[in-house]
Amino acid sequence: MESKIKILVVEDEMLIGAKISMLLTELGYEVTGLFPRGEEAILHMKESKPDLVLLDIHLNGDLDGIETARRINVESGIPIIFLTANADEATFNRAKITKPAAFISKPFKQLDLQRAIELAISRMADMKLEIHDNSPLLHESFLLKDRIFIRHKDKMVKIMVDDILFIEADRNYSRIFTQNKEFLLSVTLKVIEDKFSKNNFVRIHRSYMVNITRIDEVAESHVVIGNKSIPLSSGLKEQLMARIQTL
Repeated sequence: MESKIKILVVEDEMLIGAKISMLLTELGYEVTGLFPRGEEAILHMKESKPDLVLLDIHLNGDLDGIETARRINVESGIPIIFLTANADEATFNRAKITKPAAFISKPFKQLDLQRAIELAISRMADMKLEIHDNSPLLHESFLLKDRIFIRHKDKMVKIMVDDILFIEADRNYSRIFTQNKEFLLSVTLKVIEDKFSKNNFVRIHRSYMVNITRIDEVAESHVVIGNKSIPLSSGLKEQLMARIQTL
């Protein structure tokens, strides 16, 4: 199933933080929390597990924004977008060392925020997608090891890999099927296979990969997931059964 991308906001000017939270909500994201101090944000992250952090580069307290970012990198590696008004050269150079996904200069517009978030999401994907330049879905889907970020109805949504039932090849695209929805990704099934080879997915046909934890029945020439019968190639059946036995 699809779920909202979770974003933590760390901003010591609470009126600005509240405005950012409102803009994020309007864009379809979930704000897991708004905190004025880096120490509080780090503690909150351990429970809320956000996908992204919006972090003011200038924070009061024991940890400034840069030190907070450094600790986030060490503890979780969650992508960070720095918010900054007037960062001097020395501060900017310190911030670069933490390798943020993006910088946003205050004041900013909703479109600036949306673009920075989508840039950060794209950089989360530790692979480059091979897609055609004329594809209408260019740069609109990003694969990570345990989740997929995809544009759906004018916003980015998150699909956890474990929620995927099966994946069907559609030429240079792939169709992702969850319990109730279908999504089109601008990547080939081969790219997905390479990415998800260590997950509970196995290729059972030239046009299909399945989540082996979701299989209801294995027949001679097909498998059943939910109400869907999916073809099973004879040459791949032994591999499927071997993977099932490892569960």
